[in-house]
Amino acid sequence: MKSLWQEKTRSELMARARRLTPAHQARWGKFTVDRMLAHMVDAFRMGMGEIEVRQRKIPIIGTWPFNVLFIRLIGMPKNAPTVREIIQRPPLSIDAELRELESAMERFAAQHQRTEWPRHPAFGKLSRRSWGVLGYVHTDHHLRQFGV
Repeated sequence: MKSLWQEKTRSELMARARRLTPAHQARWGKFTVDRMLAHMVDAFRMGMGEIEVRQRKIPIIGTWPFNVLFIRLIGMPKNAPTVREIIQRPPLSIDAELRELESAMERFAAQHQRTEWPRHPAFGKLSRRSWGVLGYVHTDHHLRQFGV
């Protein structure tokens, strides 16, 4: 399973992200390219504990082993809701958000030895391994949303 703990995986994701242009249209959902990039940056910031988010009450998905199975087998469904804390920041330019994304992804990856992680608002308590997989799955989901 691909994970953000793998340098090759991070490089592949950033190469895909750098192909984005303002002309790219979402295949589903309401994001524009710049808004989607800002959302991904803030999702990494949430994963590092830099942005606090409200917890959601999702009984089964937020408990082990269902959270891990959901992340690894089902992935991100199209048009899935998210918490407002990671969609409310006004985006910067696409180029600036790409720089922010690369920085956030690298800072996230640098924490691979961390033992305590913030609770995810939907998936609850996740291990280091699951955070790495989720980071990949979430980023891949949004890049596919824009066809890259």
